[in-house]
Amino acid sequence: MYPGEFDYLRADSVEHALDLLDEHPDAEVLAGGHSLLPTMKSGLADPDVVVDIGHIESMQGIEHNGDTTSLGALTTYAAIDDTDELWEGATALAEAASEVGDTQVRNRGTIGGNLAHADPASDLPGAAIASDLTLVAEDRDGERRIDADNFFIAMYMTDLGEDELLTRVEVPRTNESAGGAYVKKPSPSSGYALIGVAARLEVDGGVVTNARIGANGVMDHGVRLAPVEDAIKGESLTEDAIEAAAERATDDLDVSMAMDDIQASSEYRAHLLGVYTERALERAAERAGATVPA
Repeated sequence: MYPGEFDYLRADSVEHALDLLDEHPDAEVLAGGHSLLPTMKSGLADPDVVVDIGHIESMQGIEHNGDTTSLGALTTYAAIDDTDELWEGATALAEAASEVGDTQVRNRGTIGGNLAHADPASDLPGAAIASDLTLVAEDRDGERRIDADNFFIAMYMTDLGEDELLTRVEVPRTNESAGGAYVKKPSPSSGYALIGVAARLEVDGGVVTNARIGANGVMDHGVRLAPVEDAIKGESLTEDAIEAAAERATDDLDVSMAMDDIQASSEYRAHLLGVYTERALERAAERAGATVPA
């Protein structure tokens, strides 16, 4: 299918983009195009105006500042996957980016477009939560910082205001005693996540001192699995401890409201959530250098 007619406007700066969005409040924002263009072709979106932000230089690139890495919202999945520092210090995020789509998608799709679109079956929401991302939005009054925990509200809904633009994300880098992972059960038809689970574990002497676990694909937005975190913190990373923690994956979730479609039932997704939580914990533990005895 072909999209309807629309006016195309290209922004050359964040300020210019905000001006254009102020002039055209019903406009859609175009970054990499992998979220917007399919919805326009299918008729789910029919904007009169499209504002292209893909050429704003200040929203591109990766910068390492001490214990924090800043990623411009236009940073592509491929750039994230190709950055060794992110694989070392923000492994769950890097691994999730490497799992998105195919080579063509990863070369064009952007982290900001992905997070702002908030598709519950996308790979990044769970990793954003597990990685403790801070999302930085900008409007005419300046910047606003949003924790990943509070960013995702519902399907295709975020805490971004109508007059705000997501300009960058910041991720705290972990030390050598931490391990991260993202694992998913892909849809056989689309490659999107039926379930995706991201884990970040900080370990000292084989004992978990801190944990963050996030998931996508199970509910209508990315969620944090706090009961799993509580269960694994303070524990040695044994198979029994990991299995017991993973069994709590649905404790804070209303499983009756889980995603339910032709791809998978809500009950099956709830089952998969426990399975893939266990796998994420095991992989994160291994990367943290912890043995996983029975």
